[in-house]
Amino acid sequence: MPHGSLSTRGRGDTENPDPPRKQRRRPRLVRSPRVRRTIKWVFRSVLAVVLVIAVYVGVTIYPYLSGPGTDSVSARVAEWARDHHFSWAVTWLENETYTPPPTGGALSAAQRKALLGQGTGPHPHYTAPATVPVDLPVNISAQAANPLPGEGVWHPVKYDAAGNPVLEEAALRPDAQHTSELAYVAWMNQQALTFTLQPGYQQPGGSWPVPDSVSGAALKGLVATFNGGFKVHPDDALGGYYANGITAAPLVPGKAAEVYYRDGSLKIGVWGSDLTMTPDVLAVRENLSPLVSGGAVQVSASAGSGTQWGYTINNNFFIARSGVGMTASGDIVYVSGAALSVATLAQLLKAAGAVSAMELDINPDWVSFMSYSGNAASPDPVKLWNFVQPADRYLQPASRDFVSVHLR
Repeated sequence: MPHGSLSTRGRGDTENPDPPRKQRRRPRLVRSPRVRRTIKWVFRSVLAVVLVIAVYVGVTIYPYLSGPGTDSVSARVAEWARDHHFSWAVTWLENETYTPPPTGGALSAAQRKALLGQGTGPHPHYTAPATVPVDLPVNISAQAANPLPGEGVWHPVKYDAAGNPVLEEAALRPDAQHTSELAYVAWMNQQALTFTLQPGYQQPGGSWPVPDSVSGAALKGLVATFNGGFKVHPDDALGGYYANGITAAPLVPGKAAEVYYRDGSLKIGVWGSDLTMTPDVLAVRENLSPLVSGGAVQVSASAGSGTQWGYTINNNFFIARSGVGMTASGDIVYVSGAALSVATLAQLLKAAGAVSAMELDINPDWVSFMSYSGNAASPDPVKLWNFVQPADRYLQPASRDFVSVHLR
């Protein structure tokens, strides 16, 4: 190579560049007309199924979401799901979000005041009695060690025109384990009160001469309302529903029953033995088997979640429950609380004086008991305790049946 000449392989050489790398091309996927038709068919089929499900859900859930009343959106969706074969999804979600009630511990200052019948101030329904109170219930024996001041002591809430108590309330710890919880009890003097079974627009549903709410003239003399039992459609209650000559679900012998009479009285017992159909029976509401019968508790300590006493969140024994019973003198007692098992509910009803008793609805969305002023212009509902449902639940159409209590 002569001196001073440029190398033919130098930096600026453009005559013989390196050949460019060939880019790899992905092979083109060629589908046959038959395969393309199959893919389109599968896609359209899946889309059709999705649309059918969406329409089905929309059409069937609309009555639940658009219905009147105070039920929460979550409760309405859960009711729809349980009525349309999605109970497994509701149960899974409830179990995943559930926190069991604590064991041990002490009551808060507000709870201790509740034991004394003070709450956060004077009860708005309190009226000084004009005469010496008569026919008062016996205070409830403590269910936990070392009774606290006011535990199980009755406090008058509503009086009749003569000044005699017709509604009293009490609170106490439900058992020896859940000492930071309270159970709440209401006593109702049957001689001074009338009881009416009122249907819900979904449970039992249908057309009835009795409305699904308390309003207008029916607010006059209103003393209390409380929740009904399990659903009769489907047959969660394992029993029947009869009112005003109409049978919404067949009555079942051997089941616990509230029996309402034409004179406004209420009896609780076993249908077919303690209580039977007579001309003066106006309505019968059954729910499961008796908790207390003949003055004896019928529930074992191991009874918990299941068909017999209701499936609870996370199959937990201790959940929001309610029950109603009748004393030897014929008065009515109602018990509810946030952390009750079937056994503790039965024990509390018996301790409150019930010789016959039954479970009512359970789980947080459905338990409720309210007292009222009896003034139609200003009913002033007050909750027995801080449950989920609002105080005015039954002053508007209710999705489930309930009981209204009036002065005679």
